[in-house]
Amino acid sequence: MLNQPIEAQLSSAADMVDHSAQWAKSIPSRIGRFFTAAHYAVTLLGIAALFVLGMMFFNPDFADKLMALSPFSDNQPEEVVPEAPSLANLMDVPAPALTAASPVAAAAVPMTEEERKIIGTPRQQKLVTTWLSKRYRVAGDATDMLVSAAYLTAREIKLDPLLILAVMAIESRFNPFAESPMGAQGLMQVMSKVHHDKFQELGGVKAALNPVANIKVGSLILKEYVTRGGSVEAGLKSYVGAADMENDGGYGLKVLSEYQNLKEVAVGKNVSIFTTALIKPPVQAVRPALPAVTPAKPTAVGDMAAAAPKKPGTNMTEEIAAL
Repeated sequence: MLNQPIEAQLSSAADMVDHSAQWAKSIPSRIGRFFTAAHYAVTLLGIAALFVLGMMFFNPDFADKLMALSPFSDNQPEEVVPEAPSLANLMDVPAPALTAASPVAAAAVPMTEEERKIIGTPRQQKLVTTWLSKRYRVAGDATDMLVSAAYLTAREIKLDPLLILAVMAIESRFNPFAESPMGAQGLMQVMSKVHHDKFQELGGVKAALNPVANIKVGSLILKEYVTRGGSVEAGLKSYVGAADMENDGGYGLKVLSEYQNLKEVAVGKNVSIFTTALIKPPVQAVRPALPAVTPAKPTAVGDMAAAAPKKPGTNMTEEIAAL
């Protein structure tokens, strides 16, 4: 009877040892099954990733949707940038929703005969845009915007758009952020500190680097100088700040040469984008100098007689006899 509890304890201990031994033997198999399952899971993930990449490659919209669902994507709404009117829209019929103060509306208003002569045709404007884009290495869309702004301003203030573009080309080479050591800024190199009043309704002097505002103010200044000077040459001399000087250092010649290039491009002529030819300045008519008359020295009797003062009442024979 006394031996029964001891035998029971020994039997229980033996069972625990057997159970531990069996569990220890099963650990490698458990680890093997875990790695097998992990291998299958990684394989399935790889196949899914390849499938998604294939979908993104053949369907770009699907990639955009995935990027939108990503927590790292920027969900802020994009800033809406107003689209500049293209050259083709200059001839369009006005839309009812547009106002007269809008640049696009100004482009859509039917043109008068005078404005049509200034602006020309859409084909001419396109030729000018393409040539300027290649010559000054400016992106086509950017050149289109700048040329559109120049044509709209020219139509508004009644000034040749090709002259405005020629000034822009010489002043800044179509760099809207150009600035001279003297403080001239933007496409037309306007002295914003001097002409600050003209920028007031366009946002102040900070708008000097705004392409549309700079073209507007620069063109107004140019027309004012041309009207005051009575000619394009005089206006350009004042525009460059050489009104009180003897000459403008060749500035007017450069602008007028580019102006001539643009006029030839607009009518379809083949003008090289690498041309550096300047127009010939007008030649002033010069009177031929009269030959100088020097009195002849008396070398003979006759000459001496001719040079001697004549006495009244005597003839040449009497004078010679007197000698």
